[in-house]
Amino acid sequence: MSKRQVATRAARKARGDWPVVVYFWIMSLAVAGYLGARVILDSLPHPVHWASGLAGGVIGYFVGWLWYHWRGDII
Repeated sequence: MSKRQVATRAARKARGDWPVVVYFWIMSLAVAGYLGARVILDSLPHPVHWASGLAGGVIGYFVGWLWYHWRGDII
């Protein structure tokens, strides 16, 4: 099984946008963080759920970039 070619640094800089895998991880972990907080922290106020979603999105940003550098983009 061959790995996909990762775009060169110059190509990424010239394009200026983020890979799709980064957006995917941000959205996935933000939703998972929000829903997990709704289930686990249901007795706490609602802003805690939004903060958990935001924290999941921030973690998703870093996981997405790690995935991109390790495995490449998903498209």
